[in-house]
Amino acid sequence: MKVFKYRQFNITQEHAAMKVGTDSDLLGTLGAGGRRILDIGTGTGVLSLMYAQRCPDARITAIEIDDNAVIDASRNFAESVFADRIQLIHASFQDYLEQYRDSSGQDGPFDSVICNPPYFDRSLECPDLGRSRARHSSSLPFDVLAAGAFRLLEKGGVFSVCIPPEVLDSFTRECLLAGFTLDTCYRIKSLPQKPPKRYVLVHRKGIVTEPKTFNFCMRNEDHSRSDWYIELTRDFLVPGGQLTDTNK
Repeated sequence: MKVFKYRQFNITQEHAAMKVGTDSDLLGTLGAGGRRILDIGTGTGVLSLMYAQRCPDARITAIEIDDNAVIDASRNFAESVFADRIQLIHASFQDYLEQYRDSSGQDGPFDSVICNPPYFDRSLECPDLGRSRARHSSSLPFDVLAAGAFRLLEKGGVFSVCIPPEVLDSFTRECLLAGFTLDTCYRIKSLPQKPPKRYVLVHRKGIVTEPKTFNFCMRNEDHSRSDWYIELTRDFLVPGGQLTDTNK
């Protein structure tokens, strides 16, 4: 079985359709933290574990719809030192919103929401339901995600995502319509000569007078990791590679 080893936790990804990747590294380190964090579509649970490590006082609610991903996330949480601070809920985000509305009648239990949102990409179309659901916006439309995140955040709370450039305009539009204001935009290149490959966006439920924009690059021209990326992930990634085989 393949296990992805981080410095303070391991990620088993035997069942989940979407495996650990660069998007998790970026959102897990650049997104905004908090004390009450909601992780929408947790997958293997890697983002919840990264934020648990980053934010020692945080309590995290992780939502996941896919049965197979829940198997991996449940194991990864249970075997980590952060298990007592992470709650895993097996449900769609839409169902979670309805249940929360019925049970409490009040908005705003979280000060931070994080999500690697699904986006439609024909290059990723496949017959596998789990992988398709994890990467296609039809399973969680941007307007539903943005409006739901806005409702579940307290005033001044933050909504952090990692998205590709092809959905930047549509996703940003839905966030603005939901009531968010852009706080910080990280433009991330894979190589110096390439256009941005990913955007990490932090939106705030409140007024932001001067949004901040940063430009970074993950690799040098020789494809080695940039000093910025090494420093960014220093507290999480194990030098020399993380994917190992285990007979557990």
